[in-house]
Amino acid sequence: MTTATIVGGGPNGLAAAVYLARSGVDVTVLEAADTVGGGVRSSGGIVDGLIHDHCAAFHPMAVGSPFLAGLDLQSRGVRWLLADADCAHPIDGGRAGVLYTSVGRTADGLAADAALWRGLFESTSGSFDTWSSDIMGPLLRVPKHPFRLARFGAPTALPAAVLARAFRTPEGRALFGGVAAHTFRPLNRPLTSAIGLGILTAGHRHGWPVVEGGSGVLIAALVDILKSLGGQIETGCRVESAADLPASDITMYDLAPTAVAQLLGDRLPPRIRKAYRKFRYGPGAFKVDFAIDGPIPWSNPDVGRAGTVHLGGEFAEIAATEKMISTGKMPERPFVLLGQQFLADPSRSAGDINPVYSYAHVPNGFTGDATEAIIGQIERFAPGFRDRIVGTAVRSTTEMSVYNPNYVGGDICTGAKDLPQLVFGPRTTLDPYSLGIAGSYICSAATPPGPGAHGMCGANAAAQALRELGG
Repeated sequence: MTTATIVGGGPNGLAAAVYLARSGVDVTVLEAADTVGGGVRSSGGIVDGLIHDHCAAFHPMAVGSPFLAGLDLQSRGVRWLLADADCAHPIDGGRAGVLYTSVGRTADGLAADAALWRGLFESTSGSFDTWSSDIMGPLLRVPKHPFRLARFGAPTALPAAVLARAFRTPEGRALFGGVAAHTFRPLNRPLTSAIGLGILTAGHRHGWPVVEGGSGVLIAALVDILKSLGGQIETGCRVESAADLPASDITMYDLAPTAVAQLLGDRLPPRIRKAYRKFRYGPGAFKVDFAIDGPIPWSNPDVGRAGTVHLGGEFAEIAATEKMISTGKMPERPFVLLGQQFLADPSRSAGDINPVYSYAHVPNGFTGDATEAIIGQIERFAPGFRDRIVGTAVRSTTEMSVYNPNYVGGDICTGAKDLPQLVFGPRTTLDPYSLGIAGSYICSAATPPGPGAHGMCGANAAAQALRELGG
């Protein structure tokens, strides 16, 4: 019987394991932590009864994932829930850009930018399920739907700062900029429009849902499926060197490239080992979870209906702060992503006490405390928020990299999404999953299509492993 060992039990490691097990492979997952899931875990804390997502919280790319869509997750307890609005981006003066699943509803709220928003997203989001497989794998390959991909892809090559000039309203420009900032890159760099446009297009097709009961429910479903297929999981099992691994026909690594290089050392071909050791990491995330009494007192009531809130002011301010963190400087007012998951999923709250999720973009390895900066950004648009805080839980960049070693320096994207690494993955190649060793592959979020709970990095690597094994 064909055997496989998966090193790392994050969403991509589990996806690879399920993919292989469904094909009859005898699979074992080795996870160093006490629980699997990587960044897609959730738990209680601060106040009894609250549920907090550890990292991945909103899932516009996962809900439409070609791999996850084929698993009948609903029968395993996964329910996708949506707030009334997907995302809001307040700016000073009480104004806000508001993103809805509906392109038309979003456009109607953007006044002079309505036609531009419809032009960018109406056609591409409507056909997203048809061509999404072309962006859920290596970018440099022959697409199945070249014309639809070209329509989507033309503006993605632009720096976000260039595309932002097409917007006529501060609200529209900021709404686009806040989503583009998910790339954790200076917004004047090429391809910084790509991740933002991808998230927005997927979101206009499927929304920005949360998982009822916390993101960890998705991981529990994958574990349940894997075990039903005969797969095994060993937690608390840290692999220190290749000598610790059992003999297997397939070995997959849901690890950061630098960790793979350290683990395999001279077993890697020299060119791959060199590339992995030079792999670049991006800015970090400084996370603060809050327990608050009642809702957040937003100045603009529309913001109080959005599951995700981007706090960073107008586009120029976002661009300036993203540039600062890329050079190692901590801004006074960092870009903050805030989650109000309880709006879609009231089961996460405990009576009138609600969980609030937030993280700030900070320099990689930032050693300071960004808690007050985060509170300050929330207070800026929701005066009185501080008075509603019942408790907090902080995870610094250092703690983030201990929680998940793939998050080097707090980089929750598992690598800088600059031009080479966004296009190629961990090294310049048309074969981003191969380690140059027969039967060995990397399947972490450092590989295409990148971060998220979609599982496609693992599924793509597993599919390649089976093709090569059978070939």
